[in-house]
Amino acid sequence: MKILIQNGQLLTMATKEPELRDGDIAIEDGKILAIGQPPTGFSPDKVIDGSDTIVMPGLINAHTHVSMALMRNYADDLPFWPWLTEKIWPIEANLNGDDCYWGAMLSIAEMIRGGVTCFADMYFFMDRVAQAVKETGIRANLSRGLVGGNDAMAKLQENVDFFKEWHNAENGRVQVDLGPHAPYTCDAETLKIISAKAKEIGANIHIHLSESEKEVADAKENWGATPIAHVNKTGIFENPTLAAHCVHLEEGDIEILRDKKISVINNPGSNMKLANGFAPVKQLLDAGVNVALGTDGSSSNNNQNLFEEMNYAALLNKGTSMDSTAIPAYTALQMATINGAKALRIEDKVGTLEVGKDADIILVDVNKAHFFPRFNMIASLVYSAQASDVKTVMVQGKLLMEDYKLLTMDEKNVWQQADQCAQRLKTLAQEAAK
Repeated sequence: MKILIQNGQLLTMATKEPELRDGDIAIEDGKILAIGQPPTGFSPDKVIDGSDTIVMPGLINAHTHVSMALMRNYADDLPFWPWLTEKIWPIEANLNGDDCYWGAMLSIAEMIRGGVTCFADMYFFMDRVAQAVKETGIRANLSRGLVGGNDAMAKLQENVDFFKEWHNAENGRVQVDLGPHAPYTCDAETLKIISAKAKEIGANIHIHLSESEKEVADAKENWGATPIAHVNKTGIFENPTLAAHCVHLEEGDIEILRDKKISVINNPGSNMKLANGFAPVKQLLDAGVNVALGTDGSSSNNNQNLFEEMNYAALLNKGTSMDSTAIPAYTALQMATINGAKALRIEDKVGTLEVGKDADIILVDVNKAHFFPRFNMIASLVYSAQASDVKTVMVQGKLLMEDYKLLTMDEKNVWQQADQCAQRLKTLAQEAAK
C-alpha cells in the first residue's frame, strides 16, 4: 500500500540538533520511501492530511510490564518492598494466560493512544502477550521473567522455546529477549547460565538493576559488590543488555555500564511513586551511556504515558542537579525514540524518520490551546504536550489509530474483559490473605 502524509511539520529525530521542517512523507510497502517531496509519479492509495500536526517517529517504551495494567491503583502509596512482596507477588501468583492477554490488550490500547509504537516487556504467559501484539499491530521486545529456584531451568527453557517460536515473527515486529528479573531473585549461577544461553541463541538481556537503596545495601552485604558489579561478574553484560532503573549508582557502576555498552532504561514516574529516588541520567549520558525511557508497569506508575516520562526526565534532572540545562527537551525526545531503538537493537528499523526505515510514525495534533503561542514546537512536545494529543499512529505503514479512532481492537470490550480479570485477581488475593 502507498500512503502519503501531506502538510505536516516533520521532526525526523535523525539530526543531532533539533530540526522541525515542513514536508511530506511517502510510504510504500510499510517503509519510508521519501521525505520532503514524494517521488515523481508517486500515486498514493491513501492520503493523510498532516495539517496542524507534528509528524515524528513513534515512541518506544523500553521497559514495562504491560499485563500489570490489571493491577493499576490496586496497591498505592506503599514503600517499595511491602508493595512488591506483600501486594504484587501475591496477586501475581493467581495470574493465568487470559489475564495476561487482556492486561496486555489494555496497555496496548493505552500505548497506541499515547503514540507508543514499540515496547519492551518482561512478564509471564508471554505467548499470550505476543498474541496481543500480533493482533493489534504494535511492535514489541518480549521476555519471560526469570527467577532462581528449583524450576529456574524450566522457566529458562520456556523463554528459549518462546524465542524459537516468536523471535522475528510478524514481519520482524516481535523480538524476544531473555529476562532475568534481578540479581536479588536470580542467584549468580542462574545468571551465568542465562548469560550463556543468550549468547548461544543471540538474544538480548532485559533485567532490573539497582532500583532501590535496599537492593544495593543487600548486594554489598551478600556479595561485597554493587548489583551492577556483581551482575558484570556473571557474564550477563557480555550480551546486549537493557538495564532497567539503575537509580543508585556508584562511579564504578557507570564505568561498567559505559565499557560494556549497556543501555539504561530510565523510569522516572515509577521511581518517584515508589520513593526509590532519581537515576543520575545526566551523568550517564555525559559518560556515553545510552539512556532510554520506560514507564514500568501500571501498578507502579500508574500509566503507560511516555509523554509524561519525557516531561519527568527533563524536569527531574534539572531539579536534582540544580542545572536547568541538564536534560534539554530534545534529549528527552531522543531518549523516547532513537535511544530506545538503540537499546532494543532495532535502530536500523525505527527510532528516526529516514528513507528505508519502517514507517512507525505518529501525528501529534498541535491545534490545541496548550500549543499556543508557537514559539518552540519541539520543546512543546516535552513541556506542554499530552498523550491525548496523538491523533494518528502507524506501524510498518499500517494504521493502528486514525483521527483518534483505534482500528485494530474493540476498545470497550478490552476495558470490560480486563476489568473482569482484575476483579477476579483481587478477590483471590483477598481470600488468600484471610
